[in-house]
Formats: sequence, C-alpha cells, structure tokens
Amino acid sequence: MEEVIGILVLGFIALVFAAVHDWRKHEVANWLNFALIIFALGFRFFYSFYSDIGFDFFYQGVIWLGIFFALANLFYYSRLFAGGDAKLMIALGAIIPFYTNFADNLNLVIGFFITFFVIGSLYGLIWSFYLMLNNLKGFNKNYKIQFKKNKNFIFALLSVGLIVMILGFWFDLFFYLGILIFLMPYLFVFAKSVDESCMIKIVKVGELVEGDWLYEDVRAGKKYVKASWEGLSKEDIKLLKKHFKKIKIRQGIPFVPVFLIAFIFWLIWVFYFNGVFFF
Repeated sequence: MEEVIGILVLGFIALVFAAVHDWRKHEVANWLNFALIIFALGFRFFYSFYSDIGFDFFYQGVIWLGIFFALANLFYYSRLFAGGDAKLMIALGAIIPFYTNFADNLNLVIGFFITFFVIGSLYGLIWSFYLMLNNLKGFNKNYKIQFKKNKNFIFALLSVGLIVMILGFWFDLFFYLGILIFLMPYLFVFAKSVDESCMIKIVKVGELVEGDWLYEDVRAGKKYVKASWEGLSKEDIKLLKKHFKKIKIRQGIPFVPVFLIAFIFWLIWVFYFNGVFFF
C-alpha cells in the first residue's frame, strides 16, 4: 500500500504545481512534465528493487507510459490537446496505473479517462459561459455571423436530428440520440462564437512566448509566419519582433486544472467506490 500512496502523492503534488503554473502563465513547463516522468519511474524502480513486490510495479509504469504516449499524441494531432497538455498526459501514464497487473490497471485508466472527459466538458462549458457574459455584445454579433455562415450545415444537422427523433417512437434510444444531434449545431455555433469574439487578444510582440497561437497567417518581410496548432516557435517570435509592435493571438483557457480536478474525483472513485464499474 505504501507504493500506491507514494506514487499518488507524487502525482497530486505535480498536478497542483502544473495547475497553478498554467493558471498564471497559460503554459505548462516542460521541465515539470519530464521531472514527473523521471521521479515516477525512479520511485517505481527503487521501490520494486528494495521491496518484495517484484518488478511488475516498475514494468507496469513503463508499459502504461508508452500507452499514454500513444494516446496523448492521438489527442494532440486530433487537436484536442495543446503540446503541454499532451506531455502532462504522457507523464500521468507513469502515475495512474498503480497495480501490478495489466487488467486492474486498465480498469483504473478507463475510470480516469471517463472522469477526465466529463470534468473537461463541464469545465469548458462553464468557462465559455463566463467568457460570453464578459463580452456579451461581441458574442451576440458574432453568433449571428456564425449562424448565417454555417446555416446549411446547421439545417442539415437539424433535419437529421428530427428524423432520428421520429424513429424514437419505435426505438427509445433514437429519441435521445436525435435530441443530441439536434443540439449539436447550436453548441457548435456557440463554441465558434465564443472563440472568435472572446478568445482573440492583441498583445505586444515583446510579451509573446513560445507556443502562443497566432490568430492568422501574417507576412513578416519576405516571409510568412503561419498560424499553426503547434504555436509560435522562438524563430517565429524573433521574426515578428523585427516587423511588428503588436499582434493578434488566439488565447486558450487554462486547461491543466481539469487534470487536477479529474485526478481528485478519480481518487474518490478508486478509494470510495473501490474502483469498480457498476455496469
């Protein structure tokens, strides 16, 4: 039990530091993610070496670190995660699976991801409403623009949703699925409007940091700086400083607190409900 407490305390402390850093700086330092991996694997190795539980505790950390590496890259290239979030997810691969066998650890991992995505959805929705209320005039204007711009897509989804809801008279599941499809275009326009009206900021180029998201492609002399998902590089920032005083960037919300909140609720699920699914 000592090994479980040790690895979870290590993960909790790291997530607290990461959440505070992200809240203040809107980024996650690479050293924190790499340090968490090193300390987690180091703890697993030395505990396995000096205790009688064997090296399965260490091997499981290595195996799941590899699995989380693959999952984090999938989320990153699907544009669900930014770079820092993906690296933090990789590091958690050495923390979350604390059992010495794969099957039990799989149950833990599934439980964590269910908790993570539920908390993440609620967190994103709350942040979106907060940003909307802080810039209601700009949001209302952009909402009308986005609705008009995407009207064909919206009406197509509304039609599909209505048809699926009608099928619900014969199959109950289709009714709830139809409601979900019916709401999707409104959620899409809402999210797009919040993004365009509340997440764009003009900053001094001297305040730019590596990883900031450029709002749109800009021409800097004879070169173009692309607005990419990977964010600005050090070379991009140097080039922008030569040609601009201010620039538009797209701000993200501090997402690392979701990792911390989900981790806490996951711990409650593991120890209060014994980490067992009831379905």
